[in-house]
Amino acid sequence: MASVSLDTEIKKYLPLLGNEEKISLLTVIKSFLHLKKENAGNINTEQYNKDIDDAMARIDSGHFTSHEDVEKEMELW
Repeated sequence: MASVSLDTEIKKYLPLLGNEEKISLLTVIKSFLHLKKENAGNINTEQYNKDIDDAMARIDSGHFTSHEDVEKEMELW
């Protein structure tokens, strides 16, 4: 179903709802938008795999901090 068609359907049924039903529907809509906003920072699989490849390349080139070095550094905190 196309987006324009969905909007038309929603507009058609909205006047048939009572106030409590509209409040409930509005709460659901807001929760969907909140979830969408929370997930906005997620990355896709392609970006995830690229990040892993980049990290592996840094490790292979010696640009990393070993666990032992981090432990020694933590002792100085």
